[in-house]
Amino acid sequence: MCPPEHFAVTYAINPWMRPDSPVDPARAMRQWRALRAAYESLGHSVATIEPVAGLPDMVFAANGATVIDGTVLGVRFRYPEREGEAAAYQSWFRSHGYARVHAAASVNEGEGDILVAGDTILAGYGFRSDAAAAGELAAVFGRRVVSLRLVDPRFYHLDTALCVLDGSTAMYYPAAFDDAGRAALASVFEELIEAKDEDAEVLGLNAVSDGRHVVLARQADGLARSLFSRGFVPVPVDMSELLKAGGGAKCCTLELRNQEDRP
Repeated sequence: MCPPEHFAVTYAINPWMRPDSPVDPARAMRQWRALRAAYESLGHSVATIEPVAGLPDMVFAANGATVIDGTVLGVRFRYPEREGEAAAYQSWFRSHGYARVHAAASVNEGEGDILVAGDTILAGYGFRSDAAAAGELAAVFGRRVVSLRLVDPRFYHLDTALCVLDGSTAMYYPAAFDDAGRAALASVFEELIEAKDEDAEVLGLNAVSDGRHVVLARQADGLARSLFSRGFVPVPVDMSELLKAGGGAKCCTLELRNQEDRP
């Protein structure tokens, strides 16, 4: 995670961002700290990276890399406003003992568009990451990659429209995908929980699951009820200030899937 010390909306690179609508930095920091505390209360360890002045979106750590079995694939951002984040995150991994750190050749925005479901990698494209990133993911990680085209600009990253809950279950917003994407998801997951408009529009799907607990936007009441009815434990958090830049709990969280964590 990265503290939002420099968080601001000074440019617009997705439909949520409005530079003429000011953010409250203190409130953003309180919400971020509450998110970190929620993870720690569930028994998870949280590592942090030092924020860099001039990079207001660095708080969205999910975009910093993809980490699977201790191997790191760096990122290449679509917009120049975020380019500086790529080097900062890559440097963090190298300085923290990660021996296999690969620079990205194709445009990919990390776990914003790359999610893991069991031994399958889901790769979103259409707005921010390139379709060609799928081949690079397969080469670096040696896993099957399923490409998913995003078609609604409000859901510009895969992690705004899909959350992997466990190896067989996910929740998603069907209208964010084309027909081929919906069919692909149905082939990967045994159960798909559909988010209603009102939950998707508060980025309720921008959530983090450990297989039992699901940390998600407090405003996504319908999704919370659906999760509870299926045996998951919703952990609501208020990310409304970060939402002004199009981010939520998952955007603020990069999962470090290290080799030693595998069962």
